[in-house]
Amino acid sequence: MILLFCQCVSMVGFLILSQPPTITHQSPKDYIIDPRENIIIHCEAKGKPHPSFSWTRNGTHFDIDQDPNVHMRPHSGTLVVDISREKAEHFEGIYQCTARNKHGTAVSNNIVVRQSRSPLWSKDKIKPIVVQEGVSLILPCRPPAGLPPPIIFWMDNNFQRLPQSSRVSQALNGDLYFSNVLREDSRNDYICYARFPHTQTIQQKQPITVKVLNLDAINDTMAALYNDTDLFSDDPVEERKPTFLIPSGPSSSKMVLRGHVLELECIAEGLPTPEISWTKVSSDFPAQRTSTLHYQKTLRIVNVSESDEGDYHCTARNQFGSAHHTIRVTVKAAPYWISGAPRNLVLAPGENGVLTCRASGTPKPSITWAMNGIPIENSPKDLSRKVEDDTIIFTDVQTGSSAVYQCNISNDYGYLLANAFVNVLSEPPRVLTPANKVYQVIKNHQALIDCASFGSPIPKIKWFKDSRSSILVGEPYILHDNGTLEIHIAQAQNSGKYICVAQNVLGIYENHVYLEVKEPTRILKQPEYKVIQRGRTVMFECKVKHDPSLFPTMTWLKDDGELPDDERFTVGSDSLTITDVTENDAGVYTCIRNTSLDVDTASMCSADMKRPDPPSDLELTDKKQRSVQLTWTPGDEHNSPIQKFLIQYEDLLHHRGHWHNLTEVPGTKTTAHLKLSPYVHYSFRVLALNTVGFSHPSLPSKIYRTDPAAPDENPTGVQGFGTEHDNLVISWKPLSGLQSNGPRLHYRVMWRQKAVDGEWTTVTVANNSKFVVSGTPTFVPYELKVQAVNDHGVGPEPAIFHGYSGEDLPVAAPENVQAVVLNSTLAEVHWDPVPQKLIRGYLKGYKVYYWKERSLHKHNPHHVEKQILSFSGNHSHGMLPGLHPFSLYSFNVRVYNGKGEGPPSPTQQFEMPEGVPGAPTSLTVTNPNLDSLTLEWSPPHDRNGHITGYTLKYQPVNNSNELGPVEELALPANETSVTLLNLKYSTRYRFYLNAKTVRGAGPAISQEAVTIMDEAVASRQVDIATQGWFIGLMCAIALLILILLIICFIQRNKGGKYPVKEKEDAHTDPEFQPMKEDDCTFGEYSDNEDHKPLKGSRTPSNGTVKRDDSDDSLVDYGEGGDGQFNEDGSFIGQYSGKSASRDIAEGHESSEAPSPINAMNSLNSFV
Repeated sequence: MILLFCQCVSMVGFLILSQPPTITHQSPKDYIIDPRENIIIHCEAKGKPHPSFSWTRNGTHFDIDQDPNVHMRPHSGTLVVDISREKAEHFEGIYQCTARNKHGTAVSNNIVVRQSRSPLWSKDKIKPIVVQEGVSLILPCRPPAGLPPPIIFWMDNNFQRLPQSSRVSQALNGDLYFSNVLREDSRNDYICYARFPHTQTIQQKQPITVKVLNLDAINDTMAALYNDTDLFSDDPVEERKPTFLIPSGPSSSKMVLRGHVLELECIAEGLPTPEISWTKVSSDFPAQRTSTLHYQKTLRIVNVSESDEGDYHCTARNQFGSAHHTIRVTVKAAPYWISGAPRNLVLAPGENGVLTCRASGTPKPSITWAMNGIPIENSPKDLSRKVEDDTIIFTDVQTGSSAVYQCNISNDYGYLLANAFVNVLSEPPRVLTPANKVYQVIKNHQALIDCASFGSPIPKIKWFKDSRSSILVGEPYILHDNGTLEIHIAQAQNSGKYICVAQNVLGIYENHVYLEVKEPTRILKQPEYKVIQRGRTVMFECKVKHDPSLFPTMTWLKDDGELPDDERFTVGSDSLTITDVTENDAGVYTCIRNTSLDVDTASMCSADMKRPDPPSDLELTDKKQRSVQLTWTPGDEHNSPIQKFLIQYEDLLHHRGHWHNLTEVPGTKTTAHLKLSPYVHYSFRVLALNTVGFSHPSLPSKIYRTDPAAPDENPTGVQGFGTEHDNLVISWKPLSGLQSNGPRLHYRVMWRQKAVDGEWTTVTVANNSKFVVSGTPTFVPYELKVQAVNDHGVGPEPAIFHGYSGEDLPVAAPENVQAVVLNSTLAEVHWDPVPQKLIRGYLKGYKVYYWKERSLHKHNPHHVEKQILSFSGNHSHGMLPGLHPFSLYSFNVRVYNGKGEGPPSPTQQFEMPEGVPGAPTSLTVTNPNLDSLTLEWSPPHDRNGHITGYTLKYQPVNNSNELGPVEELALPANETSVTLLNLKYSTRYRFYLNAKTVRGAGPAISQEAVTIMDEAVASRQVDIATQGWFIGLMCAIALLILILLIICFIQRNKGGKYPVKEKEDAHTDPEFQPMKEDDCTFGEYSDNEDHKPLKGSRTPSNGTVKRDDSDDSLVDYGEGGDGQFNEDGSFIGQYSGKSASRDIAEGHESSEAPSPINAMNSLNSFV
């Protein structure tokens, strides 16, 4: 017998029973690892006692203790491999985990551990691809082989996915296919990316440049430019029928495994772009599992089964033809369970049992058995065990026969490995359902009372009520195999104590539980229908009756959702109140009263304004040939009055399935008088409109057929025009089926020349809306008429329309063509208009062709540059602006119509007078001297006449850019240079030069230049410091300053004190102390320090005062301390301020008296 042992053990924790090992968690068969992380190979198992674990690697024992990089987790078989000292690839291999205790051995699957790989792409530069527009193109991706294979996608330099379409798409292998290329496909950033999902890395291929050229662009220049690339074609690409790029040939084959995804691909080239379609021979696609991708180019079927085997046709089709390919799909299958994996057996001694390992596959798999990991043929013999193919039969098992059996089912495409134990136990019965458990149910509902038990042999279950007087069997009780007692419809008398008794050969066990049958919860007063009036208060009641031992709660919903979060909604103990009602409060309100056992609901509709119900009972009365009376019954208004009714009709004869609006009537009426047309099969329907919207249409009325009649109207939009010089096309807007009034509608087309009182020519035209009259004179006016005719007569007399036959090119040129020159850049051309009959079409206007023959100046080259000015309409003159002065022009005039231009008039010429010249081409300054310089220039490029001279203006400019007086000089025409004398030395001048003709002066060109400095003055300025008188004056001044300083220092040594203490108190830098002008002392005297000596005064042995030892030297208070003179008295030093890095503390310690040497050094600074 079978017992779900593990399920029972999970229900109670206090049962401690022996159990063989069971694998509960293991790593997948194909285990790809990340080389950057430690390797974790899972193997978890349970059993009593807890199993121990061991591993094999590549078929041999894996001694974990001998490898310092590998350890096993405590109380687990999971391996953890530290890859910090050894590369991950060192641990690749096939691993198998074994879990064993004294009752048996379970084994895991073979776990193939492989390191994920994301190799780098080659960085070889890819040559640009030049391809002719219209041909097909394949951009290869071909990423490096990775584990697992990468995901491919195409992007540009900005990491934006390249757009794909039915013309451009990515194949399953990652290549990018173009069915035909266009000019806009030219770009230099076709980049294939490969994303390796396991390591989350992305590899990028070198960008591919594609240049698409049309045939005109492929010339000798382009060939020379792209001589290092491959041109795919030199011939024009014409439109063509499809051919397949992939797969090749008329047929191919594909194998797919059961349960996997089948992807079939067909990509075709052609122009225009082919469309792809798929069919399966002899059957349809499974609708729920089939989809198409990549613009129909890929057929995808998920969860493949054997029924998906067969021939699949893909067809590529465009307007020039089609191509076909057949893919034969075969379905193989790795082994799969038919009725699930074998289940564990828990047997009592002497019992029988069966282990079944039933699976299927294609090809048919083989089955092998093992016991505790050892092939069953090598296991100890057991007379109670018999192996029959996929089944093991156990008969009269005995204690000690517990073991774990392995079933291995395999074929070419995979394997299944299952562990199932046989546990032979002798256990007295135990009831697992908690004692004294109380079950509560609602009256008239189903009651289920559990008695989950365990024992070996399996105990038998009996139920008693209140006492053990009689077994509960038959109505109203149902006993289930798992021991559960069911009462299908519980009543109050079913309440009470129930006794469950479990018994086997080893003992008996009794458990007591209780059943309470409660009264149902019922809403007594349901919410009533309310008509909500805006601004008022409305209340919905929801009173309930329930079992006294249960405590119901109340919840309100609006339109199956929560109530609005609005303080206007108040929920009471048994009611809902809404104040200040608005139109948004309309809806369905639901009251829910629920307890821990049951729930009751009640709903009501507030006065909701909805669309009206459709009208009904349509009836036709007062039937006539051109009218009928329609009546109907209105539907429910739903609290919003009907505003109007819309009547629609369907013409079942001419336009079946299309409804047209016929008329509208006010909402207060229920009849309408309808005007009808002949030869129509009418069906009517009515729609009602209120403030919410239109109702659904009513059911159609009965069909009402009107008799045919002659047409009531003729076609409109009659036109006459020519497409050739000798034809007349007469067109019109045809009548609709409703306007035809009868069968076999056709048209009587009539025409005649307008200027000739001839007879009307008539033809009959059917199923067309135009007629072409051939052999007509060119551009002749015609009178036109089109009349509608059917089998029952002709339409009314048609109106006369006018048109012209086809145009031809004009045959005459304008005459009396002449030009009038208005100024040096503008001329006016006059001509006599061409007679209308010679224009031979609609006059569009006149075109003046004109060009400059040459300039009248000998220096300008001869050139011809034709220009065209068009003058729309019937003009006889036109202006030619923007002409070049002093030039010879030629021109002619042509008339043009809708067909084209007529012949040109005889070419004539006119001369443009002189104009003002352009600016001189250049102006340069040469030979600058103290008071002169030379200007050189080039004549203007646009002379526009004879140059009569030049005007030169110049003026000085000071350093602040202020301009001085202007000098003007007239120069002859044959001069190109001039020398200006008597200029000021070292002065900047600005020059302006322009040319003149008899028409006046042209624009000026400007230039600036500076005269050089006088050497004598410069020499005097430099040598003044070396003059004797200057040196003597400086020495006298220095001697006087020296005497004054010595007197100051002597007076200071006699009585002056330096206020050191004030300096310490103020913490100020002594270099900021002011000098007193009256006694040459620094700072201020202090009365309380008059008799204190100066501290730390000392003089270096070399006779100078060191800066680092004094805060009060003249060097510190003067403007320089490093200034020096050479022996001749010239100054060679630099001014320098007091060092900012002096130590303040040292300044507080010493204040030495200045020496004459210091004074002399300071004097050097002042000088």
